[in-house]
Amino acid sequence: MAGRAAQRDFELDAAPSRPLLSKRMPQRIFQVDSFTDTPFCGNPACVCILTAPRDAASMQAVAAEMNVSETAFLYPRDSGYSLRWFTPLVEVDLCGHATLAAAHVLWTEGYVERGRVIRFHTRSGLLLVSRSGELITMDFPALPVQACEPPEGLLEALGVEAVFVGRNAYDFLVEVPDEGTLRSCRPDYNRLAAVTIEGAIITTPDGDDYDFLSRYFAPKVGIDEDPATGAAHCALGPYWAAKLGRETVLGYQASRRGGIIRVTMAGDRVHLAGQAVTILRGDLIHARGPLHQSPSADEPGPADA
Repeated sequence: MAGRAAQRDFELDAAPSRPLLSKRMPQRIFQVDSFTDTPFCGNPACVCILTAPRDAASMQAVAAEMNVSETAFLYPRDSGYSLRWFTPLVEVDLCGHATLAAAHVLWTEGYVERGRVIRFHTRSGLLLVSRSGELITMDFPALPVQACEPPEGLLEALGVEAVFVGRNAYDFLVEVPDEGTLRSCRPDYNRLAAVTIEGAIITTPDGDDYDFLSRYFAPKVGIDEDPATGAAHCALGPYWAAKLGRETVLGYQASRRGGIIRVTMAGDRVHLAGQAVTILRGDLIHARGPLHQSPSADEPGPADA
């Protein structure tokens, strides 16, 4: 009940976004660094604003060309936007940093008024994104892990000893003994791709500026190490909130680029908050495949509205 109430409260403040795109506008593309306020840090994502739905093969081709961990594709739909995420290799069900980047672009480029909550229709259902000053907050499903025995080869591929191992539908979460273990981890990516569901999170507590540290590896979907991963914090947030007895926890993803993500528990949802910086703007000139006048079979449907 608490989770549903929190979701209703969030929606009451969500005046429907009114898309301002014209079908005659060029297909704009942006690169944004997410979960940072500093250029060339955080996690880079591309954001492609379409004038109409495209087939999956076209979007996958663009994502491979952009060659960042995720490219977000969106177009106006049902008082909000359809949103899909592609790595250079595959489409994924949920992506935090590319959602943050997409919302940042819609507000800063004038597609949506800054005070309005944005409604994204996705393969993971309806996602609401709000803004307070420079801080962007995303309402995502919580993805808590359940304790499990590590599958054969997981810890060997990571090269770590484990304090705890758990899993959800997408990832393994491995708590390691200390910061030194976490920062020195050098996985065998080929072995890791063979034993993971989608990815592997390693994490440890931090006694200084943050509540916990983490790193995220997903070679199975074409991302050896992701710099700052919102979706991983759908698992990390519930895990550390329960261990520390707090509703809100602050994490630092200790990749080479780094990223800061605040997680607030809201029943069966999590509110992920961070900042973003636009790095480049351009026009998509070439894209393989025809435009469609209606969503494809795997496009998020009316049930997500």
